[in-house]
Amino acid sequence: MIKFILKGLIRDRSRSLFPVLMVSAGAFLTVLLYSWITGAMGDIVNSTAQFNSGHVKITTRAYQELSDQIPNDLALLEVDNLLNHLRNNENKMLWTPRIRFGGLIDIPDINGETKTQGPVMGLGVDLFSKNSPEITILNLKNALVEGKLPQKKNEILISADFAKKLGVKIGEPATLLGSTMNGAMAMHNFTVSGTLCFGITAMDRGAIIADITDVGFALDMIDGASEIVGYTKNMVYFNTEMKELARNFNEKFSRKNDEFTPLMLTLGQQNGFEEYLQLADTFSFIIVAIFIFVMSLVLWNSGLMNGIRRYGEIGVRLAMGEPKGNLYRWMIFESIIIGLVGSLLGTLVGLAISYYMQYHGIDFGNIMQKSSMMISSVMRARVTKGSYIIGFFPGLIASVIGTCFAGIGIYRRQTAQLFKDLEI
Repeated sequence: MIKFILKGLIRDRSRSLFPVLMVSAGAFLTVLLYSWITGAMGDIVNSTAQFNSGHVKITTRAYQELSDQIPNDLALLEVDNLLNHLRNNENKMLWTPRIRFGGLIDIPDINGETKTQGPVMGLGVDLFSKNSPEITILNLKNALVEGKLPQKKNEILISADFAKKLGVKIGEPATLLGSTMNGAMAMHNFTVSGTLCFGITAMDRGAIIADITDVGFALDMIDGASEIVGYTKNMVYFNTEMKELARNFNEKFSRKNDEFTPLMLTLGQQNGFEEYLQLADTFSFIIVAIFIFVMSLVLWNSGLMNGIRRYGEIGVRLAMGEPKGNLYRWMIFESIIIGLVGSLLGTLVGLAISYYMQYHGIDFGNIMQKSSMMISSVMRARVTKGSYIIGFFPGLIASVIGTCFAGIGIYRRQTAQLFKDLEI
């Protein structure tokens, strides 16, 4: 009997092809939308963590209150001792110091006079230490457009768009004008070793990256840092675990009556980001839920119409003496086969396109030119475990439910009515 049902589905395209295509389309759109929203939300978290907040960040209490102003006069001191403690006692995390700074970059001409100037957002990171994770975290090798990563002292990386705007080339000098940790004027000469494109508008607009030792010397911040950032080794943020880590650290090191004691904050505790994450999760859940509900209605209606359209066939089979229960069960069995095949095909196509979007994405750079958020201008999908199963919810369940409701009419058919239907 199963073989008979399968042959009937294959030979009668009206019973198989159109329903399968409908189910496939619904599963495909569900998988693609789910993967896209997951990727977009995850990209915001990753970009913020990589370039700004870390999974956890350590600063002084006073620095944190004025962090938007980058007050390096309130920065951490004796950073080496604190780093040694963290790396020895919290060795499940990656710890690295950073110096954030702002100022002007001055590009001289052949006579040493100012040719162009521009404001910069600078980041001093550990580029030369053997076990430093910064090159991997900031993805510097892949972001490199021209030149090379710094190999010796006083070499810097500059964003490619900013370098083009200033007219500076690889190997040319650049002078940083800023203020030291003590409030004095800072002037330090660097050499441009390479240009970068991060794909993040706020960074590509005017950023420079240098080794933290060189920046510390230029700003009188020897053994000092604006912050120490920490990351899980698999680079996945776990809010509950990071909160526990921050609580234990603050109980040991942070004193409320001393504004220069170190304070550890999680990614979610910085700039109201936890509320944003909760809001984003809620909205993404609502959007996906609404879409699944709508697709379920469409496929439910498809199953319902398919069942109603077959009332003539149902009447013939009932007139031939086939039990109503047996007919009802086989209709449901058919819908299960159609739902499984359609959901599988739709999921495979959705996963294929989602994987493509995961590696290539869509560039929204023109829309985000004035954005100051640490968000990549290339939005990508992300395939997760949920991507493999979410397409079966509307594809299989909805089509089966539609057939179940349509099949209820089987039990309402009377013999006298059957003859009228057959006469027509």
